[in-house]
Amino acid sequence: MTNKSRQYQALLENVVCNLCGEDDFEVVFLPRYELAKPEEILSTFRSSGDEKLLDQLVRCKRCGFQYLNPRLRSDVVIEGYSSGSDEAFVSQIAGRERTFAKSLKLIERYKPDRGLLLDIGTAGGSFMAVAKKVGWIVEGCEPSHWMCQWANHHYGLSIVPGTVFDMKLQPESFDVVSLWDVLEHTPDPKSTLKECYRVLKTGGILVVNFPDIHSLVARLMGRRWVFLLSVHLYYFTSQTLSKMLNDLGFRVIKIQRHWQTLELGYILFRMEAYLRPVARALGWLVKRVGLVHLQIPYWMGQMLVIAEKR
Repeated sequence: MTNKSRQYQALLENVVCNLCGEDDFEVVFLPRYELAKPEEILSTFRSSGDEKLLDQLVRCKRCGFQYLNPRLRSDVVIEGYSSGSDEAFVSQIAGRERTFAKSLKLIERYKPDRGLLLDIGTAGGSFMAVAKKVGWIVEGCEPSHWMCQWANHHYGLSIVPGTVFDMKLQPESFDVVSLWDVLEHTPDPKSTLKECYRVLKTGGILVVNFPDIHSLVARLMGRRWVFLLSVHLYYFTSQTLSKMLNDLGFRVIKIQRHWQTLELGYILFRMEAYLRPVARALGWLVKRVGLVHLQIPYWMGQMLVIAEKR
């Protein structure tokens, strides 16, 4: 065992299944601690974090929920998200705004009267900005102080730096609560969803998107699936997330594939961690023909769930 491997493992903690509470699991993927870079952990946890999964992935024998165990301590995770900048993430705001505009139209089918909306883990605030533009009253939180400042400068948004628990919100305050690419990053998804339930009005809408580890693309790619990342602590399926939501008092009313839009050059750059020669060759070609900034819808197993507070 290398010194770096020992340093990394000293930051880990054991956890039980967040869905059913059991501590009986089978290993899906063994850890690769020999690749750990503990000195880079604080830069790993950012919205655009794409470091390959190093930790042990397990599956609960009772309910089938998949999660990292052991995994980085919660305080290490939160500190990582709070510090540092993320220029790569905000470089893609045009595609994110386009994605969110389409998603908002879907949300408004279920909640046509525009009221108060809370976006948890809002990153650069693009969803808040899109919703505000069409008449929603928006609030949001984001652990990254740099992201909060960027959103204020770019969109004029005032975002609470921290988690939803730092906001000290009143119960039954919001018509819509959203978590875009957030829930799988949280140290305790069930507690986060409980807080969503508490602050939603009865009949309010919860919106969650997540990478589905049971999707066809995830099963075909195996350990090379692009969403098997160190920053993803939990790996939901439509079934496990629906079970968690139902247990907390929500009623799932919609599940569908979630297509996102990013620049072609950025997509190929992110692919380099998995298919370096192919991605670099395509990246060179894309630059030559001037298509780096072409907006491309893509799907790699992402799902969208809409649920109602009963």
